Amino acid sequence: MNFLKRVLGSSPKQELVSIPSGRLYLSRSQNSVKGYSECIFKDAVASVRRTTTEFHYQIVVQRAYEEGEEQLEDEEYEESFDEYTFLIDEALQFRESRSDEGQAIFAWKDLLGDPGDLYEFVCDDATDSSVIKDFFRVVLQCQYERKYNKPSKLATDEDLTEFIHVGHTQSPPSPKVAASPARSAPTTPGRRRSSVQATAVAPATPGAVSTAMDEKYKVKSVLGLDEAELHIFDASTGVFLLQDNAVTASVKDLGNWAYWLDVASAKKPVLAFLITPDINPVFNYEHLSFIFNYYSDDGSASSWLLRFKDADTLEHFQEILMRALWESLNQQSWVKANYDERDYVLQAFNDMTMEDAPPEVEEEEEEEEEEEEEEFEDADKEVRPETETYDEDEDYDNQLGNREFQGEGKNSQLAVGYKHDRSFVVRGNKLGVFKHTPENTLAFSTTIDNLRTPDGKSFSPAKVMLHAEDSSMILQNPNNKNSLYSMDLEYGKVVDEWKIHEDVPITSFTPSKKFSQMTSEPTFVGISDNSLFRVDPRLAGDKLVDSEHQSYATKSAFSAVATTDMGHLAVASAKGDIRLYDRLGIRAKTQIPALGEAIIGLDVSADGHWILATCKTYLLLIDASIKDGKYAGQLGFQRSFAKDSKPRPKCLQLSPEHVAQMQAETKQPLSFTQGHFNTGVNSKETTIVSSSGPYVMTWNLKQILRGDKTSYIIKRYSDRVTADNFKFGSDKNVIVALPDDVGMVNKRSFKKPTRESIATPVKAFRG
Repeated sequence: MNFLKRVLGSSPKQELVSIPSGRLYLSRSQNSVKGYSECIFKDAVASVRRTTTEFHYQIVVQRAYEEGEEQLEDEEYEESFDEYTFLIDEALQFRESRSDEGQAIFAWKDLLGDPGDLYEFVCDDATDSSVIKDFFRVVLQCQYERKYNKPSKLATDEDLTEFIHVGHTQSPPSPKVAASPARSAPTTPGRRRSSVQATAVAPATPGAVSTAMDEKYKVKSVLGLDEAELHIFDASTGVFLLQDNAVTASVKDLGNWAYWLDVASAKKPVLAFLITPDINPVFNYEHLSFIFNYYSDDGSASSWLLRFKDADTLEHFQEILMRALWESLNQQSWVKANYDERDYVLQAFNDMTMEDAPPEVEEEEEEEEEEEEEEFEDADKEVRPETETYDEDEDYDNQLGNREFQGEGKNSQLAVGYKHDRSFVVRGNKLGVFKHTPENTLAFSTTIDNLRTPDGKSFSPAKVMLHAEDSSMILQNPNNKNSLYSMDLEYGKVVDEWKIHEDVPITSFTPSKKFSQMTSEPTFVGISDNSLFRVDPRLAGDKLVDSEHQSYATKSAFSAVATTDMGHLAVASAKGDIRLYDRLGIRAKTQIPALGEAIIGLDVSADGHWILATCKTYLLLIDASIKDGKYAGQLGFQRSFAKDSKPRPKCLQLSPEHVAQMQAETKQPLSFTQGHFNTGVNSKETTIVSSSGPYVMTWNLKQILRGDKTSYIIKRYSDRVTADNFKFGSDKNVIVALPDDVGMVNKRSFKKPTRESIATPVKAFRG
């Protein structure tokens, strides 16, 4: 289900006043070519509700069902239009009148329809006159509060008369001659109506908005500007509310690679902010929309949407915004980048499916796929009532708490065993050892205390890697980046120091092949800032293998490395680019351009088909297979892609409204831990795991490739997640480290992202 359709859902909210029964019509002007009147709901409830924004209220009209009718309708119609919301503002020209039969009618302008079009709610004959009077007065008070940003209790009756509108209201026909079925959504010429449109129009007044940038800074130039509608996401309703139907969005160059986005109405500036990856940009061409996050001075986040008149306008805006973002990250001119690289960047942030999705799975894999779908369907089910606690799913959330591993510092790193059922957690200069039980839980085994170098100096490892059939562990001392240390796990002691090279400080390291740690293979791969090399501990003196050392003259800023089961290498950089090699000691076969943000983690599927790169605010999923030409079917590790056919990444982002809700809950910016595929010998990668703050997320690879907009499920803890990874050989069990705890959780305990699942933490791993 796509994002803009998802927000049509409703949930209980605080109501100020309601009319229990009536009919909703869209009455068109006499000049309309689409007819006179359309019955939207033949039986409806109208109410006035609060929003999460102070002094902002909504008229909400919901369809009412007779007993059994809802089930029948759901079988007949795939989609539901059961609720219409309208932001209360004087632009609605809200008025009251009477029909020829004496029924009370409340009417307001259809601001997105033809001139003269009105929504009309016809109250039932039995509606008490006092209820009608209260409803009308409350709407007037809401208009007063929105316009003057102060409580209506300060308003006199004379003050409220400003909002009484006298206008012509026609008596709509009876439901028997309605122009369309009750569940159909009304339309306007050349425009498709959705929940982002069914709201009133007025200048936005968010709680904390920056002044226009050109008043605070000297603007060097304006890259471009476009007109759009402006919407804000209301967390209480799950709907984007229209704030202004005519704003100008302009990208301004302030010099020194700094760019600002100004959104202004005809009356005043609305939003102005620095363009950085933290805005979490999402472009949706289906709905001609750009969705982003805005951060006020107090750190609170809100999610906004700009809706453009056509695809050409959105495309123009996308190019200027992505140019600003790319230049601010790369500190170089967008114009000087070649066309293919610019197109690559633009396509990556489109909210679209990946091109050339793989063929359907074979029949023998269908059962496995059905199980995968069932797990996501379980997460899709309605969240339990508030009377139940969020983490009471005993069947799936049967982890053991592990607070026996204690000491100074906090849990910082996690190493999951391949050969033996063990996991290892770094806490300061200690190493905790945990057994994987047959019940898929973690059981504390022992603590290796006071990690020391062979010459007796205590240190806290900056990075660890299991080695030699999980019998040893390689440790990096952050105070000595030119050496690595070997720990014998049986004795729990660092036994050797491997000096790599006095001129080559180590940035990261990884097994020679994807599953080398399951074997006695002694060598492994390392990277420095501008080189990659093999390390062989058997060498005398320096352990760097000169014949397998590829060095670059310019600063490459290498930051992460991963290998396939064949030993092919992927190397990423802090500049955001990724190089693919078929072996060490030679130039890269493929270089995938940078989107701009630094890559902080890298994983590769065993067969080399998929590359997963982790950035701070998103993950990149890249198909490394060559699709056409004489090398079709081979990988970018083995052959170079044609100039115009480099792989386009799929950008895995959290929906902006989910990010806004998460940050409203935790006051923590989005910052992903390294993403991982599930992995295992002869097993297929189906799932991705990562975390940000107290949230662990898993993505379903099949759902990503078929274009599902929300292909992830989440689990929230009461504390920050420091590391996470799948249990080896499983795509269902995730090992999670918190600062003071560690446990194994079943993926079935994750939930689809909703207000409740985002807001409700699991306090601890249960023991």
